[in-house]
Amino acid sequence: MRFGDLTYLWLFWIIPVLVAFLAWAHRRRRQLVRNFLSPNLEPVLMGQISQTRRIWKSILLLAGMVFVFLSLLRPQWGYHWEDIQRRGSDIVIVLDVSKSMLAEDIKPSRLERARQKIKDLVGMMEGDRVGLVAFAGTAFIQCPLTLDYGALNMFLDYADTDLIPLPGTAIEKAIKESIKIFEPSGSSQAGRAVILITDGEDHEGDPVQSAEEAKKEGIRIYTIGIGQESGAPIPVSGEEGGGFKKDKSGSLVISRLNEEVLQKIALITGGSYVHSVAGDIDLEKIYREGIRQEVSRTELKSTRRKRMEERFQWPLLLGIVLIAAGEMLGERKRGASRSLGRQPALRNIWVSFKSKFKTQKSK
Repeated sequence: MRFGDLTYLWLFWIIPVLVAFLAWAHRRRRQLVRNFLSPNLEPVLMGQISQTRRIWKSILLLAGMVFVFLSLLRPQWGYHWEDIQRRGSDIVIVLDVSKSMLAEDIKPSRLERARQKIKDLVGMMEGDRVGLVAFAGTAFIQCPLTLDYGALNMFLDYADTDLIPLPGTAIEKAIKESIKIFEPSGSSQAGRAVILITDGEDHEGDPVQSAEEAKKEGIRIYTIGIGQESGAPIPVSGEEGGGFKKDKSGSLVISRLNEEVLQKIALITGGSYVHSVAGDIDLEKIYREGIRQEVSRTELKSTRRKRMEERFQWPLLLGIVLIAAGEMLGERKRGASRSLGRQPALRNIWVSFKSKFKTQKSK
């Protein structure tokens, strides 16, 4: 047997507290009776009360509470096998980690904002395999296609501008690397999509030609241009002297968004282009209204999982029965009269006691 939820385990601390309270209440009750009644009257008036029954009432209450608390822990035993089928698409995220992504026209920076949004996207995925390609002056596969979203997030944390020492923004190489991640055309029926996040400053190669290759493989590319059209200077780390990057003539280098090439890539492959304004990278819209609607989904994985049987009903039922039994159990002894008036001798003692009490009170 095992438990499915230990959140309510703290409730069992109530039991020893309640035991102590009931013991104190029992002693206090006996003390009050002795203080109020004379030794001669106590056995007569209290003789019908069964102390054993009182103890059993407390035991039933405590046992019932134990079983009710136990049911909250969701006890489980026994199991059955459950078939799990995961349907989805293959999605590769291609992230620009070049120095220009350090520009702060998007707060806190283009790169940091992109990583935050990618994590949000991964969190909403439902059965899709996802991979990661990082690129700057060259590109490489940082994480192959996987259903382990935690692993991808871990790789994403290491995707920064120091990851690839070769400067530049080689979009062509990035697209070609993303194509390599996918299984050969025809070997998988899963839909294929690439999400390319970059400022679009391509310094080498022909990204449009690589987009044509992606189209032949049945891959849709969704491009996201991140950065302001007016551009922004590129910060330089303290190790390089700090400040902002300058060219050979000493002029400030301004990184500007190149939307034209990104629009062409998306148009050729049947994807779409989105311009990120003030860091609002609407990846949720791209995923739900773009990829999930336009890219085919197929069964990616079929597994069997052992599912434990929930048995909380039994301790809950037993707890309710025990508490109800305790409430129904009377405190009088068997055969004891429930009315003082039915016993003349006892009634006379009771009348005598009341008159004595009134006399003392008047004095």
